[in-house]
Amino acid sequence: MRRLIQLLMLSSLLVASFMTLAADFSRKQRTMLEETQNAYGSTIRWGSMEDAVGYLDPERRKTNPPTEFELNRYSQLRVSAYRERSTASLPDGTVERRVEIGVININTQAERLVTVVERWRWDPEGKRWWQFNGLPDLWQGH
Repeated sequence: MRRLIQLLMLSSLLVASFMTLAADFSRKQRTMLEETQNAYGSTIRWGSMEDAVGYLDPERRKTNPPTEFELNRYSQLRVSAYRERSTASLPDGTVERRVEIGVININTQAERLVTVVERWRWDPEGKRWWQFNGLPDLWQGH
């Protein structure tokens, strides 16, 4: 019964999130956001952080690019899971998505979960979504 209540609450949260998004963006923009987020999540899960840099906002890449040291640090980790927990449209026209990432340290084989906040903005000129919060901080609290 408790599990059913949790599922119902999660379902209503997802519907509310979708309705919030539906009010602010066109169907095409929502579809493109979903496709971009899925591709980004797959890149984090199965690809490399160097590839994930391509999803970052170009302005952020210019002003605060990831260093070689930061990118090399990711090679010490394996991502074991990448799950969306919530999505919300913010008043400034951006979209915030919270994801839970399973991380395994390849040296110790210790696994832990990290919650990351992604922020996405629509680029009307490029007609695409950019993630502008930077690469995920998989070392939170360590």
